[in-house]
Amino acid sequence: QVELVESGGGLVQAGGSLSLSCAASGTIGRINVMGWYRQAPGKQRDLVATIGTDGSTNYADSVKGRFTISRDNAKNTVYLQMNNLKPEDTAVYLCNADGTEYSRGYFKDFRSWGQGTQVTVSS
Repeated sequence: QVELVESGGGLVQAGGSLSLSCAASGTIGRINVMGWYRQAPGKQRDLVATIGTDGSTNYADSVKGRFTISRDNAKNTVYLQMNNLKPEDTAVYLCNADGTEYSRGYFKDFRSWGQGTQVTVSS
């Protein structure tokens, strides 16, 4: 089973910055897309940003120009640098990854979620 563990997050004033990281561990064969999602209380889980193995990125319109996603393939880790944070960015941020894992003698597809890390932006 591939496990994702997030770190970072916390409380920051509007206009401030935070950095998140997420490391994948387990019997990983290959990780394809890694990404960040967020979920505010009472709202649906929304895409924040994704990054492919080739470094291609995709961002939600609401974070373009403020957030930057990156990854270190050697460390199976994805990062999210968040600048100029706004109160509406307040949410639990969850890491996601998909790819293949080695289990019981063969490779199979996986898609895993982290437990989430709280980001709170005060006005």
